Amino acid sequence: MRLPGEVPVRLVLADDEALLRRGLKVLLEADGRVRVVAEAADGAGLLQAVRRFRPDVALVDVQMPGMDGLSALRAVLAWPDPPALAVLTTFDLDEYVATALELGAQGFLLKDAEPDALVRAVLDLAAGGAVLDPRITARLLPKMRATRLRPSPRLDQLSARERQVLELLANGQPNSAIAASLGLSEATVKSYVSTVLTKLGVDNRVQAALVAHQVGTW
Repeated sequence: MRLPGEVPVRLVLADDEALLRRGLKVLLEADGRVRVVAEAADGAGLLQAVRRFRPDVALVDVQMPGMDGLSALRAVLAWPDPPALAVLTTFDLDEYVATALELGAQGFLLKDAEPDALVRAVLDLAAGGAVLDPRITARLLPKMRATRLRPSPRLDQLSARERQVLELLANGQPNSAIAASLGLSEATVKSYVSTVLTKLGVDNRVQAALVAHQVGTW
C-alpha cells in the first residue's frame, strides 16, 4: 500500500483491446500507488493522451490500428521530457521488441505478467529504472549475437564501481535505489550511468541491461 501523502504514478494505457485495458486498469489501481489517467486504442490516441495528461509512464501495445505502437513510441520519444515508455507484448512479437529497444523504450512487459510484477514495473519505470520481463530477456539474448548490441569490446574498461552500477542497473534498479545500495548520491549515480552507457557503446539503460545479461559480468 502507498504511504500517506504519496502521489500515485500517473499512467496512460494504450492497447486496442478494450477488455484488456479495463482489466489492467483494475489490477494496476488496486493498491492506490498507480492511477490510470487516460486510455488509448491506437497510437494517435496515445499521442493525444500524453500531450493532455503528461503521465509519468505509458504502457504501449505495439500492434494497434492506424498509427501503431512503434510509430507512436518514435514520436513521443522525440518530444522534450517524454514519459517513461514500456512496451506491452506477447511471446510471438520479438521483432517488435527489438525495434522498440532501438527506439529507446525503457521497459518490456508481457501481457500475462503477474499483477504485482506489473505494478512494481510501473513504479520502477516512474523512478527511472529499466524493466525487462525475464522471459523476454531470455528470448532476446540469443538474437543479440547477430545485432549491433553485441558485447562491447570496451567492457573491460569499466571500473569496479561502474560494474557495481551496471549490475544494479541490469536488475532494473532506478538511480535512487542504486544510490542507496552503494552509499552514493543520485547525482553521482547518474554520472556513473552515463559513463557506463558511453563505455558500452549503447544508447539507454535497457540496452545496457541486455548487454550485461548477455555477457554475465558477475
